[in-house]
Amino acid sequence: MAVLVASDLDRTLIYSAGALSLTMPDARAPRLLCVEVHESRPLSYLTETSAQLLGELGDAAVFVPTTTRTRKQYERINLPGPAPRYAICANGGHLLVDGVSDEDWHGRVQARLADECAPLDEVRAYLAEHADPVWLRKLRVAEDLFAYLVVERELLPEDWVKDLAVWAENRGWTVSLQGRKIYAVPKPLTKSAAMREVARRTGAGLTLAAGDSLLDADLLLAADRGWRPGHGELADAGWAGPAVVALPERGVLAGERILREFLRTVRAEG
Repeated sequence: MAVLVASDLDRTLIYSAGALSLTMPDARAPRLLCVEVHESRPLSYLTETSAQLLGELGDAAVFVPTTTRTRKQYERINLPGPAPRYAICANGGHLLVDGVSDEDWHGRVQARLADECAPLDEVRAYLAEHADPVWLRKLRVAEDLFAYLVVERELLPEDWVKDLAVWAENRGWTVSLQGRKIYAVPKPLTKSAAMREVARRTGAGLTLAAGDSLLDADLLLAADRGWRPGHGELADAGWAGPAVVALPERGVLAGERILREFLRTVRAEG
């Protein structure tokens, strides 16, 4: 029976320098492997142990990187192990097959967005009008599907994200705060729908998932089994799902634990 493993990347399997340890003392820091370089600067890492585990997982299951990153941002990542046949980008807006976006899938997503939620232009205009230049650093539109802000967290008013979430909810959008980024994403744009499509194409009989943010909640609930780390938006909210394990590990070691859980489960099913 094929097992499909759909995992979020940032702050789940790979970590920026600022998110590596969270609480880990320097003396206990593991050896790291850089998996992303941008403009000649190393950006993202995983532990060498995670690299080995990921290679083993790629041989044992259908591993599907699942991310809110755009296709261009995803392509900067060089994960160890076999090159994944499938990848989910732009929060499910693009399903990559051997590195190329599936046009049929993308068209179906666009049709759903046109029918089920307020248009992107309305949301972008609201963000531009209400974001304060005191704490706003960038306003970006990703793949013509959703928008996000890059902010100075320490200057961000405490209730601003909550107020935005209420406004967005009434228009069929959701809001997620991840590190220095505030995402505004249409509700019909989901990682779970793309995961189900890959499961259909591969004939997977079991689906496993992991993620740390609100945008991963639907993915975790849709999978047969899921894991979330002890850090991140879901952990901060005390979020739980019936088949989701809340792990105690935080930071880059949570990535190791998630990969061990994936492998243990895949091998038990084999």
